[in-house]
Amino acid sequence: MAKATSLIPAERIERSILLLRGHKVLLDRDLAALYGVETRALVQAVKRNIDRFPSDFMFQLSNQELAALRSQSVISNVKPGRGGRRTAPYAFTEQGVAMLSSVLRSPTAIRVNIEIMRAFVRLRQIVASHAELARKLEALEKKYDAQFKVVFDAIRQLMAPPAQKRTPIGFHAKPENG
Repeated sequence: MAKATSLIPAERIERSILLLRGHKVLLDRDLAALYGVETRALVQAVKRNIDRFPSDFMFQLSNQELAALRSQSVISNVKPGRGGRRTAPYAFTEQGVAMLSSVLRSPTAIRVNIEIMRAFVRLRQIVASHAELARKLEALEKKYDAQFKVVFDAIRQLMAPPAQKRTPIGFHAKPENG
């Protein structure tokens, strides 16, 4: 059977997946955008079927998590009452996203769910291959010990995720030359 064309680019889904509380999750507003529904409608559907969403499928962000995401510009900093939402977003784990397909029954929701599940699988494969590469590198390092230490250190630096530079916010006076 031929693979159907994707409704949503995989990269868009993968960019929306966050790591919170040790879980890869999608926020309610990102899921709503992917499904083409309002966030409010998605949350209402979930609340009508709350027994399908235990805490390992879905959880509401804490104030600290919300503040951290706002500082990373993942979530808008609009205050409630000024066009923003009044409650903290909900985060859905992979199992929670799968359960959404039983709550949102439209053909579009089903096709989007399939793409989201494929994105989670791809991320797991990437993590697994990275871990396998690290194990192989460690084995080689033990075998060839100090002979190639510089090479192994350089490879480890290349494998490390790039450090994110934070730009200072606010006014910073330049020191006077003098």
